[in-house]
Amino acid sequence: MNYIDSREFLDKSASISIIDVRSPGEYLTGHIPGAHNIPLFTDEERKKVGTLYKRSGRKESVRKGLEFTGPKMPDFIDQAEKLAAKGKLLVHCWRGGMRSEAMAWLLETAGFSCELLSGGYKAYRKYIRENIYRGKKIIVLGGLTGSGKTRLLMDMKKLGEPVIDLEGLANHKGSAFGGIGQDDQPSTEQFENNLFREVDSIVQEYFWVEDESLRIGKVFIPEPFYKRMLESILIFIKVSEAYRHKILLDDYSGEDRELLIQAIGRIQPRLGGQAAKLATEAVRSGDYLDAVKILLDYYDKTYMFSLGRKNQKNIIPLDLTDAPENHFPDLVINIKTTLLGENNNSTQ
Repeated sequence: MNYIDSREFLDKSASISIIDVRSPGEYLTGHIPGAHNIPLFTDEERKKVGTLYKRSGRKESVRKGLEFTGPKMPDFIDQAEKLAAKGKLLVHCWRGGMRSEAMAWLLETAGFSCELLSGGYKAYRKYIRENIYRGKKIIVLGGLTGSGKTRLLMDMKKLGEPVIDLEGLANHKGSAFGGIGQDDQPSTEQFENNLFREVDSIVQEYFWVEDESLRIGKVFIPEPFYKRMLESILIFIKVSEAYRHKILLDDYSGEDRELLIQAIGRIQPRLGGQAAKLATEAVRSGDYLDAVKILLDYYDKTYMFSLGRKNQKNIIPLDLTDAPENHFPDLVINIKTTLLGENNNSTQ
C-alpha cells in the first residue's frame, strides 16, 4: 500500500475522491473538506471494537470488526465505484492504521488503486494548524458595525481580489445578532478545516479578511491565524451614519422579531437595562431604525475599545463618507496598492 503525506494527499484530492472511513460521529466533528464518509464501523460498532481491543487484545477486536464489516463489503465497493475517477481513490482513517488499511485492501482487491494518508486525519490536522495561513500576508478590513464590510469584501472579490469570508465560513455575523437567519455553525474543528482549504486555494501572496474577534459565534479562529491578523495592516473604513443604518435595516428588519428581542436580552448586562428596554420596545413596535440607533451606541463603544488595543501603527483610516457606494471597492483596492506597492503584496 502506498502512503503519502498530507501535502501530497491534499494536492491529489483536487482530482481524486477522498474516502474517510472513520465513524459518522468522527466525520461530523471534523473532516477534510470534500471527503466522502464511507464508515467502516458505526459509532456504536467502533465503541464495541475499541472496548474489546482494550479488554481482550487485537485478535478478538479484529474478529469482531470482521463480524461487523463483512456484510457491508459489497456496499463499500458499490459506493467506491460511484466515486472513483479512473479507478483511483484516496483513503484515510484517524491515525492511518487498521481501518484505512482494511478498506484499501478491500478496494484494491476489487480492482481500485488506493493511496493512504500517512498518519491519517490526525496528521492532516497537525499539518493544517502548522500551515494555516501558508506564509501569505493578511490585509484586514475594519469599520464600525454596519459599515458593510462583508458586502464590500464580496464586491472586491468580484474584481479579482483574494478574499476569505470568515463570517461566511462560520455561518455567523459575529455579534449577538449574528446567528439570526444563518445555518447551523460548524464545529471549530471543521471551521479550521474549511478555512485552511480557502487559504490553500489562493494563488496570490496575500488575502483580505474582515476584522473579527477571536470567536465568531461559537467557533474560534485558530490562534496562529488570529495572531497574524492582529499583526497585519488594518484598513479602517468610515462611512456615513445613514449608510450604516441602511445596511443594518437591510440585514435584520425582515427577521423574526422574537429572535431579535432574544439577542437584545443576551447583551442587556452590557447594554444597560434602560437601553435594552427601549430597543426591545422599538423592535416590538416595528421601529427598527430607533432600535438600530440604540444598539449602535453600544456596539460603537465596544468596537472602538477593541480597536484601541491594536497596534495603531498598522491602522490605516479610509474615509468613504462622501464617496459613491459603487466606488467603495475601487477605493479600498487603491489604498492597498498604494500602501503595499503594486508589485510588492506585503503587509509588514
